[in-house]
Formats: sequence, C-alpha cells, structure tokens
Amino acid sequence: FHQKIFPFLFCLISLFTKAQLGPVYSFKKDDTILRKNYYEQSLKKETEIISSLGKEYQVDYKKIYEQRFKEISSLWQSSRPLTSPDANNYLQSIVKKIITANPDIKGTDARIVFTRDWWPNAFSMGDGSIAINAGLMIFLDNEAELVFVICHELAHYHLDHSGKTIKKYVETINSEAYQKELKKLSKQQYRVGQQTEELAKSMTFDSRRHNRDNEAEADRWAFQHMKNTGYDCGAIKTALTSLNKMDDSLLFKPLVLEQTFNFNEYPFKKKWVEKESAIFSQLNEDDAPLTKKEKDSLKTHPDCERRIAFLEDSLERMALQSGKKFLVDERIFKQLKKDLFLEMIEECFTEKSLSRNLYYNLLMLQAGENTSMAVYSVSRCLNHIYENQKAHRLGLMVDAEDKRYPDDYNLLLRMLNRLKLDEITTLNYQFCKQHYEQMKDYPGFRDEIKKIQKQKN
Repeated sequence: FHQKIFPFLFCLISLFTKAQLGPVYSFKKDDTILRKNYYEQSLKKETEIISSLGKEYQVDYKKIYEQRFKEISSLWQSSRPLTSPDANNYLQSIVKKIITANPDIKGTDARIVFTRDWWPNAFSMGDGSIAINAGLMIFLDNEAELVFVICHELAHYHLDHSGKTIKKYVETINSEAYQKELKKLSKQQYRVGQQTEELAKSMTFDSRRHNRDNEAEADRWAFQHMKNTGYDCGAIKTALTSLNKMDDSLLFKPLVLEQTFNFNEYPFKKKWVEKESAIFSQLNEDDAPLTKKEKDSLKTHPDCERRIAFLEDSLERMALQSGKKFLVDERIFKQLKKDLFLEMIEECFTEKSLSRNLYYNLLMLQAGENTSMAVYSVSRCLNHIYENQKAHRLGLMVDAEDKRYPDDYNLLLRMLNRLKLDEITTLNYQFCKQHYEQMKDYPGFRDEIKKIQKQKN
C-alpha cells in the first residue's frame, strides 16, 4: 500500500470541537500480553512454513519468508496495534459473528486487530495477522462496511494470496527467460542500470496485475461469506465507493497557515511558503502535476469501480433481502472512530513523524474552538522540531514536499524546512501566549512553555 495518502478528516474533526477546552483525553492502554501472544503465534507459523520448504529455490523462499516475519514482528513489537480490551473486545465480537455464520472458517487462526496507523488501509500479512488501520476505520460509516473489510482480508489469508504471490515471484526470477535477459543485460556496456530497471518494472506490472486479480477474488469470497452474517451487503458498494474517492477527495477545509501562525507581535512571513523562483529551482518533469494514469497507479485502493461492477448483479439480488448496518453496537462503533482519530495522531508523534502529527493537530485546531489536545500537541511538536533541527535530525522526521501530497500539507512542509531556529521559538512562544489563559492548567502545557523560555534564553 502507499503511505502517502492522507485521510480526509473534516467530518470527524467536527466531532471534537463542541467545547473550547474539553477534558483531557485518556489514551487507551494496550493489552501487552495479548500482543505478545500474537507475536508468538506469528513466530510459530513462520517457523513451520520455513521448516516445510522444499529444496527447490529454498534459499530464495527462506529469504522472503524471513523478511516477511521481520515486518510482522515489527508490527507486534510496536505501539501500532490497538489491543486495549474495549477496542479489541468489540472487534472480536464482530469477527465472531462472521465465523459463526460461516462454518468453513471455523477454527481460523487469524489474528485481527485495529492499528493506530494513519494511512487508510487494511492488510493481511499472510500468516494470519490482519490489521485494520485507524486511517481506514475513521472513513467507515457502519459495522457492515467494517465486516466487508474484515471478510476481504480474511479472504486474502484463507486463499493464501501472499503465498501464491511469493511462489510466482520466486519462479519468475529463477525462470530461464528472466535469467537469460539478466545475462544479456550484464554484457551490455551502456544503459545496463536503466534496462535492468525497465525489466524490474515489467515484473512489477505483472505482479500488480496478479494482485488486482487477487482483489477481485477476495471480493467474491468476502461477498459469499458476508451474506451469511445478517449484515447489509449493500455496504460492500458504499465501502468500495468511499475507498475509490479516498485518495483525491478533500472532505475538509484545507489548512491556512497564515491564519494559524499570524500574530500581532510576529506577523506571518510569506517567504516561509512562497515558491522558489525558477532561476534558482531545478525544473524537471517531476514538477509537473500527476497525470490521471499516475494518480490511478498510485491509489491505495485501485480498480474500485471495476470491483463494484464485478459484484453489481449479486449486490442487486441481495438488495431484496433485509440486512443490518449494525448488529453489535452502534454507539461503540461511533465512539471508536473518535478515539482512533486521536490515537492515530498521537501514534504519528510516537513514530517521530513530526510533520504529520503537526498537520493533523493544526487541522483539528483550525476546524474547532481551540481543543486542548490540539493546542498542547502543536506546542509540543514545535518544541521537538526545534530540538531535532538543532541536532540536524529534522530531515528524518519531517517529510519532503511531494506532488502526491495535498497542497496544504506541502505548504506546511515547505515552511518547516525553511524556518530558522529562532523563528520556530518565536512562533511557538506567540502561539502559546495566545492560548495561555485557556491552557495554563492543561497537563504538560507549562512544561512546553519552559522549553520555549530555555530556547529564548
């Protein structure tokens, strides 16, 4: 999946802005024992797979499976999975309904969790580990849409799409035709790197096409299993329609930096966000806007319209039957969306993605009445940006501008990459001064002010 697609949060942001300064949000406490058990189950599964490998291409297979487990291990050993009892119990209640209605998957060893990841996706890691990102959950309108997502990822696992993709890849790179082409390229004196890259691109295309076939197969499997649950199968269409628009539909008011960081004693400086003169900037094809083809190729969820069309007849027949949008708890679902939004923002900070954490908090602040968490988090984030710029580490925590990002986020990135140390301090000082009366008793806020005073001195 692509990690450069921003969830568009206006409809959710509005949920947090009823009061100027609400109570301090209590972040969820994870069940570390559950997370440890999931890690051990994944380790056992991968060990069994590797020990059962045949001799043919064993080295290649082992390398790939070990790399896969490394990715799975990094998930279970991080703060990304949301395993708090309330969230996990709710999710498992929905999973139980799916399994109870479908005897063919009774006894599945799938481990399904919410994560705090910001990008709008869900994924099966091939060993039974299935994650539903916060960045996707906040877009879903009801439990039925969540059930489709879960069924779709269960399909990938039970149809062994990961294993089949690995098998195809290993057989391709060891095929006579591929090896012959590599040998031919190695003998050429010029453009070897470029031609090898083109060969790799052709493999990527084939792999992507294969994966898109997997998506269609997983949709069919998901439909067959979802229709047994009592949930509204019409949610398949609404979920896919939402996914199709997710990457390029702006559902919130773009961030206006000039309003947020403009103070009487320290006016906003246009030079922070102005585009460089063409005389000094490097002009190349990367500066051109994305074409429609490029946008489609970069979508987190490609071919959603085609996927809907494949299921259209079946969905129309199911429309005659009554199905429910909620069967477990509508109240918990809606509350969980709010909580996951805040957990997602904080995870960005935990993962040292400072620019993204700042962006989300500024959006939340701009959309409401100066919510306490946003004000505190903006100040905290600016202090960390100062510290890391001073230590020459900021490039690791602040994204570079990219045409695949929203325009307002690119302007924020441009600003962060241009601000000098004293400008960061002054901006943060004026920002905290503006909100001081409402925030002076908020936990941790005065500590951030002390850091600013230390910077000024």
